[in-house]
Formats: sequence, C-alpha cells, structure tokens
Amino acid sequence: MKAPYLLFVAGLAACSPVQEETAPTETETQEEAATFGLNHIGFAVTKLDDSVAFFVDTLGWKTAGGEPGYPSVFVTNGDMFVTLWQVTDPTNAVAFDRKNNVGLHHMAITVRDLAALDALHEQFLAKDNVVVEFAPEFMGDGPTTHMMIREPSGLRLEFIVPADRVESGS
Repeated sequence: MKAPYLLFVAGLAACSPVQEETAPTETETQEEAATFGLNHIGFAVTKLDDSVAFFVDTLGWKTAGGEPGYPSVFVTNGDMFVTLWQVTDPTNAVAFDRKNNVGLHHMAITVRDLAALDALHEQFLAKDNVVVEFAPEFMGDGPTTHMMIREPSGLRLEFIVPADRVESGS
C-alpha cells in the first residue's frame, strides 16, 4: 500500500496536463530563493544526556559545543547539525502527538545503504530506551527503504536508504 502523500503526488501527476519540468540546479535555486539549505534543527528533549548519547554513541555523531546554562548540546554528523535543549521540567513536559499537535512530525536521515540500515535496526532493537515504530520496509512500492524510531526523549526519527542507494548497493 502506498503512503498517502505518495498517492496524492501520483494523483496530481496523473491529472496534470503540464509536462514535467526538470528540477532546478543548486545555482538556479540559490538565485531564485532567498533561502537555501538547512542550517540546523533544534529539539527540546526530556533526557538530554540520553538523547546526546543516542546521537553520539549509537549514530556515531560528534558533539560540537553547547550551552551548559541553557542547558543544550550541539551534535553533528558533518552534514547535519542538531541542537538538543533540555526542557525545564521533564516530568511535566507534554509529549508531542504527531496526529494532534502542530510541530515537527519527524526528522528523516539518509542512510548509506541497506546494510547500514539493517545494522542500525539491530542496534535500536538492543536499546531499552529506543522504540522501533516499524522495521526497515519499502516506502510505497520501493525500492526506497525506511524505518521509523523514537529516540530516548521520544523524538521521531526516520532512517531512509534512497532508491539510488538500494539499486546501486552504494
């Protein structure tokens, strides 16, 4: 079964008389848009140390600073930069409800290949503080493959191996 947004996009393509345009190059996009690229994502977390450990120890990211008085820790994998902020009162923090709250539904992270996705899945299963929402599976009809988890503070993270990385085995 296709995900709803894939069905929506497929439906638009089937109904549209307009010919498909090629995607603009990075230079064209930068010239037309006032913004480009993602600088960082900031998350409020209930378990700062556990969330930092998840990114650093499980995913292999590095710490890149922080603000102890806030408190916050910055983590990066060299391409992505995430700021993790400790909420003031973790016991009374309101958990995000992806179906009823406005906010970041999840963050999707590209994974090198299927072997790396499977290895991550095994690591996540071995951790008591990580919830695997669904194991690696095709996105829609595939071959793009993904899985969804919740890290120790409950942030929803999707891990995706794009079709070109599945097919080429890169």
